[in-house]
Amino acid sequence: MGKVTQAVPLALFWFIYMGALGIFFPYYSLYLRENAGLTGTQVGVVLSMVPLAGMFAPPFWGQVADRTGARGRVVVLLAFGASLGYLALASADRFLAILGATVALACFSTAIIPLTVSVTLGVLHGSGPYAFGLIRVWGTLGYLLLVLSFPWLLRHYQTAKGLEAASGGAVEPGLEIMFLITAGIVFGAALVGLFLPREGVVGLRASRGEWRALLKNSVVIRFLFFVLVAYVLQAGPMWLFPVYVRARGGDLYTIRQMWILMLLVEIPLLISSGAGLKRLGARGLLVLGVLAGAVRWTVSGLSHDPYLVYPVQMLHGVMVTGLLLGGPLYLDAVVPGRLRSTAQSLLSMIGIGIGGIASNTGAGWLLEHMGADAPYIVSGIGSFVLGFLVWWFLPSPDASEPGTPAAS
Repeated sequence: MGKVTQAVPLALFWFIYMGALGIFFPYYSLYLRENAGLTGTQVGVVLSMVPLAGMFAPPFWGQVADRTGARGRVVVLLAFGASLGYLALASADRFLAILGATVALACFSTAIIPLTVSVTLGVLHGSGPYAFGLIRVWGTLGYLLLVLSFPWLLRHYQTAKGLEAASGGAVEPGLEIMFLITAGIVFGAALVGLFLPREGVVGLRASRGEWRALLKNSVVIRFLFFVLVAYVLQAGPMWLFPVYVRARGGDLYTIRQMWILMLLVEIPLLISSGAGLKRLGARGLLVLGVLAGAVRWTVSGLSHDPYLVYPVQMLHGVMVTGLLLGGPLYLDAVVPGRLRSTAQSLLSMIGIGIGGIASNTGAGWLLEHMGADAPYIVSGIGSFVLGFLVWWFLPSPDASEPGTPAAS
């Protein structure tokens, strides 16, 4: 099967699955805070269940994928499981039930992105520095489409059900419909996943216990420590962004408009990311992403002027291109291809897992005790420090060609 033919189901899976996240991610914390009526600390605890599961689920599924070589089939299994997880959230209406449903969902969903990245990098091996960004951008396009369309779908649902915002209640009644829609879309992604490539580099198998070599690689260890600090600084503010917008008097449409600003910049950056990779390397992309986050969160926390807060959200695209592209590409350049899924899962475990727990819990505490601006000020200052230390702390990846990972 040619590279172009193999890329079609990959791009379609990214488009559909990330489209589902375009409903869930922007609005879940808003749902927890207003529709479910949870306190700031409870919101932080629930959101922390995602990274808690991310400490265990991705490495487990990564090892299953690497040992069997059935990376595409594992992605399909995870997508079907995540679809059921979203259905469970639709029926959960109290703190403990929401907590349990979030854990169940996260046991599947936290491994989907790292394993899809490993499949994508395996299929695109040797295709040059532009290839990964050109496939990954379809995920952003799907995300943008659902960010744009979901408020319209919700308005029609509210009208059909006669739902109106009550004084002192949720500003968006009926927001729980997002779980049913998301479940259906993720199920569709799972069906597309049945056509993901299975042969060649993407089907390489690792031997038993070979994953331990990753923990003896000093470059990998230093990179994972960098990822830990970066996610501690970035994850909580991102999850709490809808609550931040509401604290400034915004509504669902305000959140949507901000996400549009973020994604409109992200799309061309992802498409052209190959040029940045050739010029800066994966490490340079990481520096760019961290410093973009530093500027974005510092301005968001210190300024109440919408003429500053709105435009600075466009730096989201630089953050994503820098961190979510630079990170996987850096790691893939320093690990053997047969351990690709385990390595990407370790990245998820350290970042989304350990880093996310600390970040979400800390940001939730800051939200409740110091106000909506505090998480952003702390993150912004810390990100500036991290960004200026990257060149000193993080070694240059030992790769034969920028953006071309090892396949052995």
